[in-house]
Amino acid sequence: MADLQDDLYPATEVGRIDGALPEAEPYPAEAVVVPPETYQPVSDPDDAPLTRAHDVLAAHPVADGYSGLPWALRRLPWYDLDLGESAVDADVPRLRKGRVGAVFWSLHLPEDVQGDRAVGAALEQLDLAKGVVAEYDEGLRPARTAGQIADARNCGRVAVLFGPAGAAALGDSLSVLRSLHTLGLRVLTLTGTSWAGAAGLTRFGEEVVREMNRTGVIADLSYASDRTIRRVLTVSKAPVLFSRSAAHALRPHPANLPDELLAEVGGAKGLCLVPLSAEQTGPTVRDVADHLDHVRALAGPECVGLSGTYDTGSAHPQELGDTSCYPRLIAELLRRGWDESEVALLTWGNVQRVLRGADFFARAAQQRRPPSTATITDLDG
Repeated sequence: MADLQDDLYPATEVGRIDGALPEAEPYPAEAVVVPPETYQPVSDPDDAPLTRAHDVLAAHPVADGYSGLPWALRRLPWYDLDLGESAVDADVPRLRKGRVGAVFWSLHLPEDVQGDRAVGAALEQLDLAKGVVAEYDEGLRPARTAGQIADARNCGRVAVLFGPAGAAALGDSLSVLRSLHTLGLRVLTLTGTSWAGAAGLTRFGEEVVREMNRTGVIADLSYASDRTIRRVLTVSKAPVLFSRSAAHALRPHPANLPDELLAEVGGAKGLCLVPLSAEQTGPTVRDVADHLDHVRALAGPECVGLSGTYDTGSAHPQELGDTSCYPRLIAELLRRGWDESEVALLTWGNVQRVLRGADFFARAAQQRRPPSTATITDLDG
């Protein structure tokens, strides 16, 4: 099996883009200032837990649930992800050093974009993301399924999955949902629309969830209202995930989940991807590990995963500044007594389970019902 850390493939030449791209709008500000003088490193680089962490990740690499790399690349007139790119947090060498085997690329939409403009923006982001993967095909490979992720890993590539995209990307159309899925979209965040808001899902929102189940698009419930979360957990027959949610009991944040919801996520066999974000989880690697311990205790070891949130403009905990740093987090978990089998679920197995579950239900649902022709006017009138 290919070792993702080895430099198995030579870098390719990357040409300079003619003309600078327009200045891209940054991600919503989520950064916090972490005073370095208060922090003490958790480990010596040569200690035994770090060595064990590398060994575990060689067999069970990280499936990173959220990356903002496509949006970050928009502001750069030129970049080289094969040789290394200091302007971003995640180039191919650092992905390999961090033992990342798969990553979900967010298709970020500006907050003020709705309707047809949102659909167009999502298509542009998807086209950009696919183009980057094609340009760097000696390090990256597009993937949609658990099997394709494993194939990419066996070939020494990092699998790239497209999504989450915001629900506004649908333009309130189930036909657009199906088209985006055909183009490669795997995850949709259910928030910020008239049919998935503070009041919960409308009748059209429920139909969107059913059609997502039928096509195999996974529902992302980070930043969704409690009413929306609970209704989706009831309506969805396929597993759901939270692309950027930690424990609200440890650190209050709009995307973090209270204990009762974490228990419900565990009961529904969903997946809570804990972000490596200083604002959401705290300023040190120990704080991130505290959240992982908390989510594991309430939702179960099969319902917790990792979300790097790299290249989103947010600050990261000390020792976790870019994608090469994942072994440091795994070493901290091993020190705390996590079994290697639990680490394997956290890094790789749980994302694989959700992908397989979504695909299994989609195949079954497509045999039972045709594509939905419902419109928002029909159902929410």
